[in-house]
Amino acid sequence: MQLFRTKSVEQTLAETGEEGRTLKRNLTWWDLTVMGVAVAIGAGIFSMGAQAAAFHAGPAVILSFLIAGIVCGAAVMCYAEFASMLPVAGSAYTFTYTTVGELMAWVIGWDLILEMMMTSSVIAKYWGVYLNDFFHLMGWNIGTNVALGPISFDVAPLIIVAFFTVLLVFGTKIGARVDGVMTVLKIAIVLFVIVVGMFYIKPSNFTPFVPPSEPAASTGDSATMLQPLWQAISGMDPSIYGIPGILSGAALVFFAFLGFDTVATASEETKDPHKNVPLGISVGMLFIIVLYVLVAIVTTGMVSYKDLAQVENPSLTTAFELVGVTWAAKVISFGIVLGLATVVMVVLLGMARVVFAMSRDGLLPRGFSKTGKHGTPARLQIVGGILVAVIAAFSPIDVLSDMVNIGTLSAFTLVAISVPIMRKKRPDLKRSFKLPGNPWLPILIALANLWLMLNLSVLTWIRFVAWLAIGFAIYFGYGYRHSRLGRGDLADAPRQ
Repeated sequence: MQLFRTKSVEQTLAETGEEGRTLKRNLTWWDLTVMGVAVAIGAGIFSMGAQAAAFHAGPAVILSFLIAGIVCGAAVMCYAEFASMLPVAGSAYTFTYTTVGELMAWVIGWDLILEMMMTSSVIAKYWGVYLNDFFHLMGWNIGTNVALGPISFDVAPLIIVAFFTVLLVFGTKIGARVDGVMTVLKIAIVLFVIVVGMFYIKPSNFTPFVPPSEPAASTGDSATMLQPLWQAISGMDPSIYGIPGILSGAALVFFAFLGFDTVATASEETKDPHKNVPLGISVGMLFIIVLYVLVAIVTTGMVSYKDLAQVENPSLTTAFELVGVTWAAKVISFGIVLGLATVVMVVLLGMARVVFAMSRDGLLPRGFSKTGKHGTPARLQIVGGILVAVIAAFSPIDVLSDMVNIGTLSAFTLVAISVPIMRKKRPDLKRSFKLPGNPWLPILIALANLWLMLNLSVLTWIRFVAWLAIGFAIYFGYGYRHSRLGRGDLADAPRQ
């Protein structure tokens, strides 16, 4: 079996012009920047830092955000190099297919589907929850929960998913414009919250900056399943705070930086992608890192991490309530509603583009990769939207942020490894952006992502292995036999 057969760059680029399966290029670098910021600023910016401070790192969560931001930013630069020479839908899946082969490309594509399907379903679900919270805070007697006989469900996820699905069917540019307006509003809210919070910061709350390590509150099998994998392997007792807490906190808040890999999936719909994709990704990533660090400073400076740890689900709202600024809860609640809405759109776009690329290659049914008169995969976008809406409306979903993290980190690791492989394999290719420090920097980036993966819980790894097992069954049962590359359906285009 030829499990590691690779597609040439020329083959991959030639497929973008296949009749009936061509996406329309109409996005600019600014559109990509807004998309990246839109998907990264969600509920996570209001809650993830507080949770990481309370249960993992204390005030040193600021370092956790910096570590996660640097690792994510470095990985994104690997994406930027590939996108500058291979502006094709599919992101990490497509990049991997041209370097380390079909089997690994399938694994990454399958992981990305998991990441984006779960992210969009969970975010849509909690958009409804926070929308109802906002109605309650404003004193409005409005609810989105509906009961039809014995069946009870929330119509809010159906509404938000349907809204953005329709926009994406009619054109990515239209969706990007609506997303852009909402993103500007939520950025303004975040900046307002940061400025107000600065007036309530007490320097004493930053001491000790790195709290001494202490045993985790829970013990026994449940504690073992929830502790980082590397601690379980090394036989360490479950613990929080200290240096291990900073690292596990970085693995947790990494979820807050997700989305820039989704931006790379829109490369095939970008004008002058060799320049605009690296520029859009880089500007957005730098902005996000600065914004998240400022939020972490405000959260841990307003109240002690010990006070946050007394709350079951601490958030930025918790910090304002503890210092008596209760009116800020309304502003933050509105910001969360806007934030989650824009995340839904970008993740729906990303999920459809990954499946589109895998379908065009024959690893999934080819019917999914047909585009409509608006230059979008309308059929696939609608099917994906229905699936996400149904899961979000009818399923009691918990926030599986760790599952999303491990799928993304595995993709980041392989893309980083692929940079030096492609440099050696195809030095002749034009690269408008080059990651410096090859091959050592990409290798360090891959190791950093792998280390963050090892800081995720044992239970997360068990679920990840189960998902991979399902993926292998589909690949060997369908994908391998229907692969266009394996069947010789792809003509090898001449090298440029």
